[in-house]
Amino acid sequence: MVARFLISILLASVASAWGGGQSRQLCLRCHPVHYAERGGCSGCHRGNPASERKNIAHAGMRGGKYARFTLGDVREIKAGERLIDRFACRRCHVSGGRGNRLAVSLDDAAVRKTAGELALSIRRPVGNMPTFGLDEETVTGLVNAVLAQSQGREAVVAAPVRVHFTTSGKKNSDIFSVKCGGCHRILSQRLGAAGTGDVGPNLSGLLSEWYPRTYKSSEAWTSQNLRSWLKNPRESRPLARMLPVPLTEGELKELESIMAVYPEPIK
Repeated sequence: MVARFLISILLASVASAWGGGQSRQLCLRCHPVHYAERGGCSGCHRGNPASERKNIAHAGMRGGKYARFTLGDVREIKAGERLIDRFACRRCHVSGGRGNRLAVSLDDAAVRKTAGELALSIRRPVGNMPTFGLDEETVTGLVNAVLAQSQGREAVVAAPVRVHFTTSGKKNSDIFSVKCGGCHRILSQRLGAAGTGDVGPNLSGLLSEWYPRTYKSSEAWTSQNLRSWLKNPRESRPLARMLPVPLTEGELKELESIMAVYPEPIK
């Protein structure tokens, strides 16, 4: 009994000293001290270290695997940035202040959502978001990358992105849905979500700098490259399985207009 009393006093003293003048680190009643030089719990794990009520103390808390970005490991941060590029997150989302505003800003989501919710959105994507089928280590790396990119951007305010999904059951009659939507999907600034196919790649942000350079030999997609591809995919890629898509000049311009992304300034 005496030993437990002395230990509790010691932990309280450590918590007070470790807090560096901040609120008491009551986390230390349950969790051992680690990375003491960082000066507190909430800087890495969020939560409320001053509350004795577990539901309040743990509100919005990050598990250790989602707090790795806070350690400042340059190699890991760069690896996370490569993951964001590899999976082309910025073709739809803003991350680190860069990207298309076709869907919710990841900088904003990093503030509003818990790390677990971010991970779940990658594992179980919403409609028109690609299903990546990633292993847990890659999901963890992406969440850390999103959180790292959002640092210092909590005060950024931008108009909310609205994406409208068809719920009436009626088939859309726009040129993308008719000519491309059987195999592809897209998020468009003009139409919102269009297309129902999963056979071909998701074409959101195709004509922007953030889409993967998959035309011919690692070239970026442009309006002219898109026209050449639609005319005869096998001239650009001999083993392409896609058939030519004959379109009139008016239909091509309409398709380009749907696929265009117009960057909006973030205030």
